[in-house]
Order: sequence, then C-alpha cells, then structure tokens
Amino acid sequence: MVAVGDASYKMGMVAVGDASYKKEQEPMQSNKRIVITGVSRGLGRAMTAGFIAAGHTVVGCARSEAAIEELRGQFSAPHRFDVLDVSDDAAVAVWAEQILAAGPAPDLLINNAAVVNANGPLWEVSADDFSRVIDVNIKGVTNVIRHFAPAMIARGTGVMVNLSSGWGRSVSADVATYCATKWAIEGLTQALAEDLPAGLAAVPLNPGVINTEMLQSCFGPAAASYCDPDEWAERAVPFLLDLGASDNGRPLTVPS
Repeated sequence: MVAVGDASYKMGMVAVGDASYKKEQEPMQSNKRIVITGVSRGLGRAMTAGFIAAGHTVVGCARSEAAIEELRGQFSAPHRFDVLDVSDDAAVAVWAEQILAAGPAPDLLINNAAVVNANGPLWEVSADDFSRVIDVNIKGVTNVIRHFAPAMIARGTGVMVNLSSGWGRSVSADVATYCATKWAIEGLTQALAEDLPAGLAAVPLNPGVINTEMLQSCFGPAAASYCDPDEWAERAVPFLLDLGASDNGRPLTVPS
C-alpha cells in the first residue's frame, strides 16, 4: 500500500531494492488471462478496468456482493467476477477449480486483496483484529497460490504478483500488524520464486503510495495529496503486463 523509498522504471530500468538492472524485453501476449483478488475497490478495481481497456480478460473476486454485481454489469463475458473471501481456503479451492475448468491457467495472477486494522500500537490490537489481518494478507495470498500455481506450473508459463508495500521493506509506528504481513509477503514471495521451475515468476510488488481507503485509514486527510488509483493504474497496468520469467524473485516497485 505505501512506498517509503524511491524507485524508478525508466529507460528499460527496473528498481530492485537499492539496485537497478536492465530489463530484457520479453514478447507480450496479445490477450492475457489475468486473475486478480480484491477487485471491489482501490487498486484492484483500477487494475481491472485498466487491463480490460488494454484488451485482456480479467477474472476477479472480492467479498462485497454489491461491488461484484456492479462489476458484472459493467464488464460482461469473457470477464468473470465472483464473491469470495480469500481467507477461506475451501472456498478458494472451489473457485479456482471453476476458473481453471472454464479456461487456461492465468498468464498473470495478482494477489491484491488486503486489509489493515485501525492505527494503534501493537499491544492495543485485539487478537481478533490481528488474526483478521494475518488471515487475509498472508493466508489469503497462500490459499490463492496453492490452488492456481499447479496449473500455471503445468502450463510452463505465468507470473504471480503478490502486492507488498513500502511497509514490507520499512516500518512505521501504529501499523505493526500490517507491516508484519507485508514483510511476510516479501519473504514468502522470494522463497516461492526459488521453488518455481523455469518459465514462471513470483514477484513481490510495492505499488507505491496511492490515495485509497486503506491509505486514508492510516494517513487521514494527508492521503489526498497522493495520486488516485485510476492515475496509478495508468502506470501499473503496462508495468505488470511487461513482467516475465526474468523477473522471478525480484522485489519491484511500480514506477512513480
């Protein structure tokens, strides 16, 4: 959600921690099948619109029935949107089975769904609130990978992007639980990258600082000084579409 350091993606250079490397251009498929979690609002909603506008097929999920109905009305088949809580492994298993039965394994899998608890020191975070953030931000990501990765591996290609944060590479007061989950995503994703066979990639992605409801809950009125999700998606969508096997394990940041 929040970027703390500066990064760039200019002139073919991609930020990787404190270093840069020249990205080799890989052929971009004309129409990709893209699975995105947390499409009801914020970055997920903006990416959905951006990918569809670029001519790609989006399969998405979110917990909000109203938002899913709205998306279904706005984007018809071949796009698909379902009500799903990613922290429910059994439900994710059923959803993934349906998606994979209806078409090929995704070219791009984006674990975007995440929650944050109210600002406060760690000792004031209730056990239930702590578990809720862990269940969505870590277990939810793992559940989705568990049920889509085998098909992607069998296909031999595909990119899994797990949204991290500037708070997955640094920390701030009052957001210890969220920081813990995003640091976990960084490690989980880089370890996953070691498990993957050639041809696939797992990327921990810091989206940068964007004026979403989540940022507003942390920053208050100051969140308004940052770009909105639609503006962010104009940069993020082509960046994500350009990811390939050579990016496996690289901690990247969407260009600002």
